[in-house]
Amino acid sequence: MRRLLAALATGTFLVLAIPAAPLATAATAATAPSAPTIAWGACTDPTLVAGNAECGTLEVPLDYADSDGRKITLALSRIRHTVPDSQYQGVVLAAPNPLGGSGYTDPLQGARLPDDAGAAYDWVGFARRGLAPSVPALTCEPDYFTYNRPPYEPASKADEQAWLSRTQGYAQACETESQSALLDHMKTTDTAADMESVRAALGVSQVSVYAHSYGTYVAQVYATLHPQRIRRMVLDSNVDPRRVWYYAGSFDQDAPLERNLGIWFDWLAAHDDVYHLGATRTAVADTWDKTVAALATEPAAGLIGPDEWIDLFLTAPYFQATWPILGSAFSGWVGDGDGATVKTLFDQFLQRGNDNVYAALLAEVCTDAPWPSDPARWKADSEAAAVQAPTTTWGNTWFNAPCRTWGAEAGTPVDVDGSRVTGALLLDETLDGATPFEGSLEVRARFPRSSLISVPGGINNGATPGSNTCVDAHIAAYLTTGELPTRTRGRHADLECAASPLPEPAG
Repeated sequence: MRRLLAALATGTFLVLAIPAAPLATAATAATAPSAPTIAWGACTDPTLVAGNAECGTLEVPLDYADSDGRKITLALSRIRHTVPDSQYQGVVLAAPNPLGGSGYTDPLQGARLPDDAGAAYDWVGFARRGLAPSVPALTCEPDYFTYNRPPYEPASKADEQAWLSRTQGYAQACETESQSALLDHMKTTDTAADMESVRAALGVSQVSVYAHSYGTYVAQVYATLHPQRIRRMVLDSNVDPRRVWYYAGSFDQDAPLERNLGIWFDWLAAHDDVYHLGATRTAVADTWDKTVAALATEPAAGLIGPDEWIDLFLTAPYFQATWPILGSAFSGWVGDGDGATVKTLFDQFLQRGNDNVYAALLAEVCTDAPWPSDPARWKADSEAAAVQAPTTTWGNTWFNAPCRTWGAEAGTPVDVDGSRVTGALLLDETLDGATPFEGSLEVRARFPRSSLISVPGGINNGATPGSNTCVDAHIAAYLTTGELPTRTRGRHADLECAASPLPEPAG
């Protein structure tokens, strides 16, 4: 699950179409009441202002079972279509991706689609409940991701106990009087109900869903509970609905992320003339291991120890676009002792001093499904995973460990069923570490009218549009015409797009 707390992960989108007949939702769905019209006005976020967006708010029930009770406020943004009204396709609503905290600024991504496909839509986004600038915004320990933490891999019983106490303390810190009620209503089903409220407030009745990474699970749940609301659906980097969240958010990721770290080492070795970290994967790995070991006694900039180093540089296994800047930071520390750059990147990527994204993420995944409470189970599973993934496992374990003692009661996951959805375009890179490719194969099986496009050898997680021209062309064509690649028999992709060229080295 870990370390995408900065705005690195892309968002999740809903395409809202013309009005259709009202829908009787599944019995398990929370039914959103009639929503008021959103009052749009000027934005204050600089990136939204630069994108010519407008902003607004919408009150929704804290508890959809008590629609007349307490309300919370969602913050929304919108970028209007620029084509003639005769070519207008509807509204794209950015449904939030919990992993990266995206949603509110995601309408900016419409401009990244080729052939002006995005220009045919209004693009609308919202910050999901608990995430600023929606109100209230969760916070538990703002400096939780700070320096001088216990070593991720326990070398002693004391190290293990330190992390058990630290993660339990974080969970307890979230249970304030002012936040406890919200924590009880942070499940994916609540987010899906919020999507319904936004849809109703926009005055449309049918939607097409565009989702990324953890947001694909939100989309899967929404489509299951409201299948007749779906017009078109694009799901990029799919969460396996069988595995939420103890496995999907942690142990299923460890070995794939470790593999992708090695792929980054290959790239660094291929550009040894630039980075000087080693001419082979083995040599780069040796430099890495020596660096991490040395940081335990001599932190970079006096503050960046092994934990912080791993937190920062394990962004590379998620997104190839980060390879050059992280390669320069790695090389700068090893060759020139430049710890200031490493510290700056850590503070930025981990949003040091602001735990809102992390708190809101845990509030959702910790309550979608039960987590084991026995620390012995966590230890055994971590030790087993660390055999294949010694770098990635323990930090991921402790990242998720507040769920072991989370105060709000966990629910029962929705049984994802896309059999009543008329079509879906699924996307995934086959070496995706955060949401392994098996998840996309499982979602394809559960959505029998879907087609899956794969990118063999690609590692990126939820990076469309803009990361692959072939994939982007198919997205644009589907959103424009509704036509999908021909679905074939078997459990595999229906179409392959070649991986994008690897990034050029910095400098």
